[in-house]
Amino acid sequence: MKAAIVDRYGPPHVVRVAEVPTPVPRDTEVLVRVVAAAVTAADSRIRAARFPRGFGPFARLMFGVFRPRRKILGGTFSGVVESVGARAGGYTRGDEVCGMTGLAMGAHAEYVTVPAERVVRKPAAVTHPDAAALLFGGTTALHFLRDMASPGRGDSVLVNGASGAIGTNAVQLAKHFGATVTAVTSTANLGLVSDLGADKVIDYTITDVSDLTDRFDVVLDTVGNLTPSSGRKLLTDGGVLLLAVANLWETMRPGADVKTGAAPERPEDVEFLLELSAAGRLVAVTDDIGGLDQIVSAHTRVDSGHKVGNIIVRPAG
Repeated sequence: MKAAIVDRYGPPHVVRVAEVPTPVPRDTEVLVRVVAAAVTAADSRIRAARFPRGFGPFARLMFGVFRPRRKILGGTFSGVVESVGARAGGYTRGDEVCGMTGLAMGAHAEYVTVPAERVVRKPAAVTHPDAAALLFGGTTALHFLRDMASPGRGDSVLVNGASGAIGTNAVQLAKHFGATVTAVTSTANLGLVSDLGADKVIDYTITDVSDLTDRFDVVLDTVGNLTPSSGRKLLTDGGVLLLAVANLWETMRPGADVKTGAAPERPEDVEFLLELSAAGRLVAVTDDIGGLDQIVSAHTRVDSGHKVGNIIVRPAG
C-alpha cells in the first residue's frame, strides 16, 4: 500500500510517499481502507518535533528521541472496513466507519488497522471527508466546552481562533448548548465564522484579543496566544479560561479558573458529533486537497498557522 512516511524530524518536505506492507489486523482489530484522513496540528508538531514549551523532552521520549517512532502519522480517519479480526465482532467487510487511532497514528495511508472498540459507524448522511474532519477538532472542542465549562443558555463564550479545526467546531457547539458566542478570527474568515453561528465576530488584525473590554463566562483559546494572566482579564466573576494549547507549567498549575489538558478519544463523543452532523446541526469545515501525493502541501498549510477548518487528504479515496 502507499503511505506517507516520516522517518526524520523536520519541515514538511521530510514527508514522503512510499510503498509499505499492508498491515494485517489482529484478532480484535479491523482493517480499514482509508477514504479520508485529516492532517492536523498534532501531525505537524510530531513531524517537526515542535512541542509546547516544557513538553519537548517528554514528547521525544514518547514519539522518538532521534527520529519518529511512528513513521506513518495521522490520527483521524474515515473509510471502509476491508477485513475483520477473528474476535472483532460487530463489523463486516464494506461497513463505512470512522474513528481515531490515538498514539498508534497510521491514518495517512491507504489502509490502517484499528481496535474495533475505537471504530464508529459513519452515518450515510455524513461524507467521509466531513467525518474525518469532525473528529480531531470536534472532540477537542466538545471536551473543553461541555466537559470542562458546561456553558448553557444565556452564558457568553469567546472563541479565540474561531476558523481553525477546533474553533469552527467550538463556535457551533457553544451555540448548540445555548450560549452567546463571540468569535475572534482574521479578516478573510469573518463571513465564515458568522455563517457558523457566531453572534459577534472580531477581526484580530484590527482588535487584539487582549484589548477586549467585554467579559465572558467562558473563554476558549485554540491558538495559544493567551496566558492565564491575560485570559483571566477577559472573564466574568466565576468565569472559566480554557487553554487548548498550553505549556507544561500552565498544564501542571493552571489554577481553579483555568483548565488545560488533552482531550480523550471516546467513541461516544464521536457518535455525538456524527449525530449532530447527520442532522445538519454541525457543519464540518474542510479543505479537501486531494490524494496522498498532496501530503507535503497539507503539512505546509498546517505549518502556516492560517489554515481554515480541517485539511483533508484522500489516501485511498
